Amino acid sequence: MKKKVLAAILAASMVALTACGAAAPAAPAAEAPAATEEAAPAEEAAPAEEAAPAEEASAEEAPAEEAAGGAIKVGFAQVGHESDWRTASTKSCQDVFSAENGYDLSFVDCDNDEAAQKEAVRSFIEQGVDYIIIDPIIATGWDTVLTECEDAGIPVIVIDRTIDDSDKYVSWVGSDFLTEGKAAGEWLKAYADAQGIKEINALIIQGTIGSSAQIGRTDGFNEVAKREGWTVLDQQTGDFTEAGGQEVMESFCKSYAGKFNVVVCENDNEAFGAMTAMDNAGVTYGPGNDVILISYDACTAGLKDVKAGKITADFECNPLAAPTVEGVIKQLEAGETPEKQILVPDNWYALKDQIVDFSVDGNAQKMIEVTDEVIEAQY
Repeated sequence: MKKKVLAAILAASMVALTACGAAAPAAPAAEAPAATEEAAPAEEAAPAEEAAPAEEASAEEAPAEEAAGGAIKVGFAQVGHESDWRTASTKSCQDVFSAENGYDLSFVDCDNDEAAQKEAVRSFIEQGVDYIIIDPIIATGWDTVLTECEDAGIPVIVIDRTIDDSDKYVSWVGSDFLTEGKAAGEWLKAYADAQGIKEINALIIQGTIGSSAQIGRTDGFNEVAKREGWTVLDQQTGDFTEAGGQEVMESFCKSYAGKFNVVVCENDNEAFGAMTAMDNAGVTYGPGNDVILISYDACTAGLKDVKAGKITADFECNPLAAPTVEGVIKQLEAGETPEKQILVPDNWYALKDQIVDFSVDGNAQKMIEVTDEVIEAQY
């Protein structure tokens, strides 16, 4: 194993010398279909990392070591459990990197704590894992800890959100957030034209500020808004949570009553909270109502709200990166050099009457009609 790891590091180092950086590429190749999952609370989400009681440790220590003897050791530092998307991502990794598949997974739910996430990575180094997977809470502040991983000879694979201040990782696997934001904006342009809507006054409930998902979705949508001369009345963070979305939308309903006709939520959970706030304020939303509600992630519950005529369009971010990550690990085990950036496929969803033709950066986009079968197949 150690010889393989050293070979992998040499390969990764050569890739790093030619890499253009950690930001996601501009064109999407597909944030992969999603699978449903329910993440348990932080303390429940990672049974693999719970220690046995002291009185049982000595009795079980030897068998445990024998069981894990030939397994590939993987450490995964997850953002937290703030959304349906996040729980799907966690479940995907736990399913793929299972003991049955030949892995010994150390999982840490970092509960959106940046310091805790870096400490989790350092604990993986101390444990001597073979590979480290990181879904970074924010995009900066990573160079020091990634240098420590490099010095320890442990390849790092980044998933979902990007790292912008270091390229000391083997591969990034995830979705193109900038293109997601542009797609939402370009769809809105085409949809508004089809509906004869002449004026757009939008409110944006952003994700966690500084995360690459928030940056990409905000910048992408605002790029189209600026080009089209739309008014973005306000944008505030809901931290990708339902409670955060409700709180921000309650404030928006008071401050901009009667002034907005579009609400953009940067994930489905924020949209769920925003709908509660609008219900309480007497604001109608969805096709044919006062407000066009746009969301991202396209989780099962989000697509159900599309079909129910609540969310007008939902732009997927695929949480199922784990199978692709396993492919990267298998390449490294074989002494091969994986791609530096690997995009997973994303889809855009709406009801039939809300599907319009549009393009992103000259590339024609395809929207999928939400049906019961589509919902059943989603994560």
